[in-house]
Amino acid sequence: MARPIRSVGLCLKRDSAPAGAAARALEEWLAERGVRVEVDKEAARWATASGRERSELGRRVDLLVVLGGDGTLLAVAREIGSSAVPILGVNLGQLGFLAEVAPEEQLDMLGRVLKGDYETVERMRLEVFAERGGRELARYLALNDAVITRSELSRMIDLEMLVDGAPVTTYHGDGLIVSTPTGSTAYTLSAGGPILMPGARVFVLTPICPHTLTQRPIVLPEAARLEIRVFPREGHAQLTVDGQTGLTLESGDRVMVAASEHPAHFVVDPYRSRFDVLRTKLGWGAG
Repeated sequence: MARPIRSVGLCLKRDSAPAGAAARALEEWLAERGVRVEVDKEAARWATASGRERSELGRRVDLLVVLGGDGTLLAVAREIGSSAVPILGVNLGQLGFLAEVAPEEQLDMLGRVLKGDYETVERMRLEVFAERGGRELARYLALNDAVITRSELSRMIDLEMLVDGAPVTTYHGDGLIVSTPTGSTAYTLSAGGPILMPGARVFVLTPICPHTLTQRPIVLPEAARLEIRVFPREGHAQLTVDGQTGLTLESGDRVMVAASEHPAHFVVDPYRSRFDVLRTKLGWGAG
């Protein structure tokens, strides 16, 4: 049975007047229906409620509505940390592959959600940990992917890959993408990786411009634990998480990646299949 929704948190795309206007109207619409509304710091510029950090917001409400594009949704999914609050994305950006609900559909969809006519799906997130000489550099949650690439000054990087402590291969090329099923339609798809259904309990390794024809994408079970040893031939390498955050890596640094114990939870339209989204957003299967 769907979880009753008594409180909603609004999260906005940064510096977006259309998102601000949509938040203000949505706050009023929800209040008229007896729903308590809280907002993030960005939405507070437009709404009447006081703004909270997204990590706190995720613990206080029954539903998060994200008004923006896929980038905003990725940031929210990362910033709520271990919270299991369901997320509904309203697309105010361009593609809107993750934020599936169009602006003209939002009130109809929210009305159904408030009546309990909705479903939630779990989306795997990655726990990404970087260390140097046994010292932790950073730790991230990723909804889409973790990417290690060469810097602008390096010609190629060598990435030694171990899975569950066993050596697999050394990738030679421009880098490597570790992607969740959600991220399989993002960077890894452009790099030649497969499309994975969001509910698949796997993730995929996709080399970027590999130096040899034998190095191709690999699909691994979610229980696998990866260790990537980074050796740029010149300069540095770069770790990027969800295309939004990361750090510079030096030769000998290690990046560990595993499925997080805390998946993200997305509200989906039970009357729209994933293949509908692929066809509509990506033109998949078109003749």
